[in-house]
Amino acid sequence: MQAVQLTALADAPAGVTDALDVVSGFDTALVNGFARVSEPQGAALTALAGAVAGSPLTGAVAAAVSKVSTGAIGTDELSALAAARAAVLGSVHDALVEQADNALGRNRFEWTTAPDAAAPSPLAAGSRAWLGELAIAGWRGVDHDLVAAADRTVEALLAEPALRRLAMLLDGFTAELGACAPIATMDRIPARRWADLWTRALLLSWRGTESAAPEAVSGRLLPLGVDVHEHGTAVQVQVHGVLGTAGAPARQVRVSVASAKVDTIVGPAVWQLLGTHRQLLTALAEHRALELTDMPVTATGDLLWDDDRAKAGEAADPFVTATVQLPQAQAPAVAPLDRDPVHIAVPVLLEGYRFRDGVLELDGQRLRVELDALPSAGPLTPAGVTGSSTMIGLLRWDASGWSVRPLAVQRKVKTVLTAFHNGDWALGPTDPKVAKAQAKSGDAVAVLRERAGRLLRK
Repeated sequence: MQAVQLTALADAPAGVTDALDVVSGFDTALVNGFARVSEPQGAALTALAGAVAGSPLTGAVAAAVSKVSTGAIGTDELSALAAARAAVLGSVHDALVEQADNALGRNRFEWTTAPDAAAPSPLAAGSRAWLGELAIAGWRGVDHDLVAAADRTVEALLAEPALRRLAMLLDGFTAELGACAPIATMDRIPARRWADLWTRALLLSWRGTESAAPEAVSGRLLPLGVDVHEHGTAVQVQVHGVLGTAGAPARQVRVSVASAKVDTIVGPAVWQLLGTHRQLLTALAEHRALELTDMPVTATGDLLWDDDRAKAGEAADPFVTATVQLPQAQAPAVAPLDRDPVHIAVPVLLEGYRFRDGVLELDGQRLRVELDALPSAGPLTPAGVTGSSTMIGLLRWDASGWSVRPLAVQRKVKTVLTAFHNGDWALGPTDPKVAKAQAKSGDAVAVLRERAGRLLRK
């Protein structure tokens, strides 16, 4: 097993701070919009152009800055600025991933998929026009009328399967903006988040139909842990694991399954919404391997989950997998549009640490632990994590530096070393107190399904 070199993560790679300052400047410029470009906004645009000088974007971005600064704003100019912003964040992502791979002694697949040659859909032009209106108005200029102007565009995109990715992004984006409108009255604007969504939507609108077909793989999937993402209207679980196939090196992969929900379904009950993935849930709850047959996998290491192509097999301790298999497994390639620091999530095993003031300390180095990200759908608690001695987690990064999001821990319970995993309750809570409380409160999922059945029968 290769030890984690936290000392190699102590300082940000050279240029990262400057690059993020450029992005922050552009994001601040978007707050007030480009209807009239002020001196600070002009300086931010100039800095963005300077950050990509010498790259293939040089000419297009310089021309865009010149036109936008004089009030000649079009979707082509705004798309060039979005591409420049994404390129700067992409360089930050690459530097950070290289730093993490070096600290962990990991190897990674290179992105080799050919660029998409298909022409962008004419339907996407409407989304670019609306995104252009957003940039001109700025976040403080967004009101209900501007948000509603996207309704027909989103409806048309949702009807086209090839554009579903863009459609879902815009659908969520407009809902978020609508919930905050009129934004001029907001005390604090999430400038980075909204600029991220705006940039991604604009770049997605220029992409044609996805051309790279997934590969079909057969082999053994050894789960490491599960990251639970819960929202009022949706839940997603993302399983990180190591895939072994005959005649090929082991590789890190992900499995993402999701379901719509209502905000009254919380805690362990969310697992019931994913009941169609029985083999996956069984493997998580019982710590077993999964035997896969012709399961599609993308170039980014994402298994397109089909429960009929999987079967829960023999016992497989995730901590043994993290110790023996993970250090040798090839990390997945990263798609161009995913080269953003917010997407960094590197599986890691940490041992022999201690907690001081809520911060993990190992070999004289300190690492933040995302205790506020622990899901209520599993047995991990802040006290349980800070009392642990071994952890499987996801190494992540934000402006404050590196952190780890716990997926599983080992700690002593009455002198016995016991493991706790986010997926332990995938088939129902194993903690008697939690199970009793859930039984007392009733089965919210069953009640809602029964009521929905009544409505459909009427």
